[in-house]
Amino acid sequence: MGKTTEKDGKKAEAKRDKEAVEYVKGLSAEHKMLIVLKKQLYGGKWEPMYQDLKNRLAGQPYIFKLASRINEDIERIDQMRQFEKQKNIDLCDYVDSIE
Repeated sequence: MGKTTEKDGKKAEAKRDKEAVEYVKGLSAEHKMLIVLKKQLYGGKWEPMYQDLKNRLAGQPYIFKLASRINEDIERIDQMRQFEKQKNIDLCDYVDSIE
């Protein structure tokens, strides 16, 4: 096996960035809102938001009132978490506002 050079690393990062940009372009306004909320209200972490939604469904205390589409938001979060994990990125770096 050869060594990974700085140039190889930059190519991989550029590819990841392009994939993330394309992914974000394809997201719905609801997906983007969740990313913005993740960044602004939950310190850039999915888990507290995810737990809030689960708590709300269970009738337990929760932090933030989201729209009545909790199950759909949970599915969206699962999809975006998986993408972030696969690409080793944070979607907060690609979405600043809801368009």
